[in-house]
Amino acid sequence: MSLDIEKLKADVSMDVAQAATLEVLEAMRLKYLGKKGLLQELYAGLASASPEEKKLIGKGANELKVLAENLIEERKKTLSTSKKRGAAIDVTIPGVANDAGTKHLINQTLEEICDVFERMGFVIQRGPEIESEFNNFTALNIPLDHPSRDSFDTFYLDQEDPTAKGRYLLLRSHTSPGQMRVMQKHKPPMAVIIPGKVYRPDAVDASHSFMFHQIEGLLVDKNVTFADLKGLLTAFCKKFFGDDVKMRFRPHYFPFTEPSAEVDIQSNIFKGRAGKWLEILGCGMVHPKVFEHAGYPPGEYTGLAFGLGVERIAMLKHGIGDIRTFAENDMRFLKQF
Repeated sequence: MSLDIEKLKADVSMDVAQAATLEVLEAMRLKYLGKKGLLQELYAGLASASPEEKKLIGKGANELKVLAENLIEERKKTLSTSKKRGAAIDVTIPGVANDAGTKHLINQTLEEICDVFERMGFVIQRGPEIESEFNNFTALNIPLDHPSRDSFDTFYLDQEDPTAKGRYLLLRSHTSPGQMRVMQKHKPPMAVIIPGKVYRPDAVDASHSFMFHQIEGLLVDKNVTFADLKGLLTAFCKKFFGDDVKMRFRPHYFPFTEPSAEVDIQSNIFKGRAGKWLEILGCGMVHPKVFEHAGYPPGEYTGLAFGLGVERIAMLKHGIGDIRTFAENDMRFLKQF
């Protein structure tokens, strides 16, 4: 019985390598390793072979079997991987693009406001969101019996104030405590803005939230006047809302400023509110008691202060009617900005 093992090895190698699909590869497996395949024919011919031929045929058949099994297994892995890749990529399906992220409208508005004041020479300062009663109330000339000190208007923590026995720390209810922190560390002249989150236990509705953003402004030097305050805020409003904006200052009361005022504006950019006076911020001249708590010499300095709500400014400028929209994570809303 004549047998060319090397030729058979070459044949099986070529047939397996040329198998382009798993179906063709299975046909090659049956051709060589199946019950009626070539190897079974070789083993069946051993019965009529001489002892010398049996050794040669048996050894050659075993080598061919091992080679065929290895080649088929490797080719099967290759074709299976290719099939998976091909199934995952369907060129007829429309492409899926990743949406480009943008800053939240609140952050955009906050940065835009800060940018206007930075161009005027103000420096951004940050303050902690957990404050003491002294910085949040006492240093700002807010008396002990003032309603804002009540737990209905302020979030108090279960942590005692390490600097005041029997008093508790709180979540700041406005960014004004930043005034005291800055003045205690620095001497005039100074011009700072203090942006950040503030917290009040208000019932959530279209115009109120238990957490919102404010920007506090403080300018202290010698001979600062109310005229400086009006000029500063007028320049801000015209830069932020446009040159056609109209302004008015209404007398008001804040414990930490005297005299105090609220600022209203009119502008045609306000959707559905054109021609109406809309309040945007509170302001005034820094109260002498605040300077006293800061440790400044009496009568040596004067200063101006103002505070505005970022959400309110954003709502007015972009015609947004419900403050809750900012926190709903609705992509239809967020993508507009």
